[in-house]
Amino acid sequence: MYLYVKQYYKPLFSILFWGASFIATKYSLNELTPVSIVFIRQVLAVLFLGTIAIKRKRSFAVRLKDHFWIVIIALIAAFHLWIQITGLKYTSATNTGWIIGITPVFIVILSMIFFNEKLNFSKGFGILLAFSGLILLISKGKITSLNFITHKGDFLVLASTVTWSIYSIVSKKATINYPPIMAIFYQFLMMALIVLPFIFSEKAFITFFHLSVKVWAAVLFLGILCSGVSYVFWVEALKEMDAGVVGAFLYLEPFVTVVTAWLLLNEEITILTLTSGLIIIFGVILVNRK
Repeated sequence: MYLYVKQYYKPLFSILFWGASFIATKYSLNELTPVSIVFIRQVLAVLFLGTIAIKRKRSFAVRLKDHFWIVIIALIAAFHLWIQITGLKYTSATNTGWIIGITPVFIVILSMIFFNEKLNFSKGFGILLAFSGLILLISKGKITSLNFITHKGDFLVLASTVTWSIYSIVSKKATINYPPIMAIFYQFLMMALIVLPFIFSEKAFITFFHLSVKVWAAVLFLGILCSGVSYVFWVEALKEMDAGVVGAFLYLEPFVTVVTAWLLLNEEITILTLTSGLIIIFGVILVNRK
């Protein structure tokens, strides 16, 4: 067990931090607006990644032609994070964790639409299975009661899986000639600049000086560990290991969220929720089996 953790600690810790990020966001929403959380999370991540870049003697030279893609990616990522956090105001961290797990399905669907990727039986059945689990989860078994008003939090989180799928595809097609850490550094910096006007329009920056210790701890966790350490670990893991092995760790993220939400937020783990989540994950595994 020790050797396993030692070998795979980078993707493992990334998933642990990302899985727990929804719980930290829930704490933060008690005293901060969604746009405030997006802003301070990016600022803290920029400070952390900037320190890492200086320590590793990375060049901060700006290549303007590369920044076109960085601006596009940052716009998508900022909107993604905003609607996801807004959704978390109205739904549970547990539901959020399971819904986020369906993201690879949307990546496959968008790839079929825009890149003519073929749909085989395994992918088709996996997509149907994942969406069946999703409907069961959101409706709590009462499909006829499903509507946007009652379940707006779940639908906003679901929308964020679409934006993240778009982000993933655009990132894959983008041409950015920066080392990975510097690309992430500039992306987070652009995200902070994009949401900065909204901070001043809401006068949300004033609340930063009146946060409780618990919320500051949650925000520092989000900025430094989730957006800083986790991204560095993930990028390095992709360089050191097979992408398929690293990607497999993503299946653990919803389970981390569910257990952490149960421990820290006292969210109930029901048989229906667990069954719905497992159906989603099994569907996603079928979609990505190749």
